[in-house]
Amino acid sequence: MKLSPQVTQTARGRTPQLILWAALALLATALPARAEIALQDDSGAPLRLKAPARRIVSLAPHITENLYAAGAGDRLVGTVDYSDYPAAAKRLPRVGGYSNLDLEAIAALKPDLVIGWESGNAPGHIAKLKSLGLPVFLSQPNRIEDVARQLEQFGRLAGSETVANDAARQFRTRLAGLQKQYGSRPAVRTFYQIWKQPLMTVGRQQIISDVIHLCGGDNVFGQLDQMAPKVSEEAVLAANPEAIVASGMGDARPEWLDDWRRWKTLAAVKRDNLFFVSPELIQRHSPRLLDGAEQLCRHLETARQRRP
Repeated sequence: MKLSPQVTQTARGRTPQLILWAALALLATALPARAEIALQDDSGAPLRLKAPARRIVSLAPHITENLYAAGAGDRLVGTVDYSDYPAAAKRLPRVGGYSNLDLEAIAALKPDLVIGWESGNAPGHIAKLKSLGLPVFLSQPNRIEDVARQLEQFGRLAGSETVANDAARQFRTRLAGLQKQYGSRPAVRTFYQIWKQPLMTVGRQQIISDVIHLCGGDNVFGQLDQMAPKVSEEAVLAANPEAIVASGMGDARPEWLDDWRRWKTLAAVKRDNLFFVSPELIQRHSPRLLDGAEQLCRHLETARQRRP
């Protein structure tokens, strides 16, 4: 039986529509699988999210800063004390300090993602958050390059890849410039002092040690495995650093940095190589780390120029 011309024309006219509908149906069934995010955090634990996070709680100031840099600041619903950069971070609800978290406050925010600091947050707190069924991603940037990688990870977790990937590219470009400028400079034996009592420095796994290396410095305690080992005054004197760099707690140069001046035979003292870098710039694993690196590199270059 032949179809009438009108019926044939109608069927032909529907064919493109049927193809379009079929394609849209296939796309709709594929979207949930494509939207799922699967990442391994720095502790080695896997994390799966059905969709980009929309309610994120940050458990460290540098994590907060990096989320903003990665274009995910509008997804933040809570953070910890001292999360003061950028300015918008100051308005976020607080959930305690990174080392003394308020677990009830975190749960009350109903986050769909918690981002923690592996070496800064208490393992017991992290375990408790996981037991509450909260998705937890642990971060541990020990090398300068890890900051760029973290920006990319946060972009994936929050669905802000475009901003995050651009920020990571800019960071790597700037890092490469510093490596080219200072990477082959003569080594400067450097003691980095975090605090006076107890006397604390940085070990080889701490990101500041990597900054010292970037600037052509040689961390005199770089053989130690601890992140922030305690050392004795005698050990510093025996190492006889050519430069002493201190951070302290704020923007002001700590008074205790000048306590080393009583040791007149110390190379750093004889050449007046007692330097300060703001802790906000060099002790936070964020893009501003390169601001601190630039300052440290200039200080070590000054130390080279003061050699006899």
